[in-house]
Amino acid sequence: MSNAGSPISPRISPRIAAIAESATLAVDAKAKALKAAGRPVIGFGAGEPDFPTPDYIVAAAAAATGVVANHRYTPAAGLPEMREAVVAKTLRDSGYAITADQVLITNGGKQAVYQAFATIVGAGDEVLLPSPYWTTYPECVKLAGGIAVEVFAGEESGYLVSVEQLEAARTPQTKALLFCSPSNPTGSVYSREQVEAIGKWAVEHGIWVITDEIYEHLVYDGATAPSMPVVVPELADTCVIINGVAKTYAMTGWRVGWMIGPKDVIKAASNLQSHLSSNVSNVSQRAAIAALQGDLTAVHEMRVAFDRRRKIMVKMLNDIPGVQCPTPLGAFYVYPCVKDLLGKEIRGKRPQTSAELANLILEEIEVAVVPGEAFGPSGYLRLSYALGDDDLIEGVTRIQKLLGEAK
Repeated sequence: MSNAGSPISPRISPRIAAIAESATLAVDAKAKALKAAGRPVIGFGAGEPDFPTPDYIVAAAAAATGVVANHRYTPAAGLPEMREAVVAKTLRDSGYAITADQVLITNGGKQAVYQAFATIVGAGDEVLLPSPYWTTYPECVKLAGGIAVEVFAGEESGYLVSVEQLEAARTPQTKALLFCSPSNPTGSVYSREQVEAIGKWAVEHGIWVITDEIYEHLVYDGATAPSMPVVVPELADTCVIINGVAKTYAMTGWRVGWMIGPKDVIKAASNLQSHLSSNVSNVSQRAAIAALQGDLTAVHEMRVAFDRRRKIMVKMLNDIPGVQCPTPLGAFYVYPCVKDLLGKEIRGKRPQTSAELANLILEEIEVAVVPGEAFGPSGYLRLSYALGDDDLIEGVTRIQKLLGEAK
């Protein structure tokens, strides 16, 4: 999405003025504002688990507030105990052996994404961006002075790009590839064979890979999400991993993420962070340490609920004439194609884009969804199923009734 048509104050720097607002957060904010005003709005916009953070993590944070050392500045790159916890967790969950000086603790995964691009990408460098993509990726590329090159894969390919597509988009200016599996916004998951093929292609052409693994534990139907540098070890020196506790442990508000990469990249990114934000909240880091050192029981319980909701939502959406919704294998999103509904009359209006359709859905039935324009081409909607079963069923039922009127 762009800022086209929006008044840009000459007082604002061109670099910042060019940034598009986060569409997902904008939709979520609008839905919450309407709900606060007493409207019966159901929001499918934000990718935020509806579960509370597990009790043992909250208890660790509460205890940390009473420790005076946590009231002080700590190393910008993260508490030593936190970095070691990431080392142990990465070996346990991915089979990837790293050292603490390859880890930088950040204020959420979003800061890790920003700093990864800022550290690796220079002016004029091209970054291959499989589309549909998370709305923040291209903005971070632009802020780094790079050029985001979209590589689109539609519903017919399960929203998975191929090596052939990436090769067709590669130029002498290609510096990096953004890779996200399980994917936000589509929920698609690359197979081990696909991960290996893409990783080997990147090594062959000297292309960096920034791989976002934030949804690694949220996979279904026997799918797995192998870490690319584990599958392709020779990639390790030109690979940065992004991860965090937000999605896995229902800790979106705690703001703890991390980067894993070559030591020189992590040192440079740590230097940047020392000026940008310094250390992550020590209390949040202590909570994250408890999360990473605990077992995954709470995570498995959340995944069971997400799996149930995933199946309900996919079936209900596919029952709507004109909607094609592939079954996602990961994360907590569905990404239905609604191209066949565009241009049809719905309550006196003929939406021509998925943005117009999303606005119609919000206005007519008070259900918030995110249009495909936030993630790439028009013609799609993203719905999160990280909300309660009752709201999910009620919201999609409203959508069924509205879109069923299309003619």
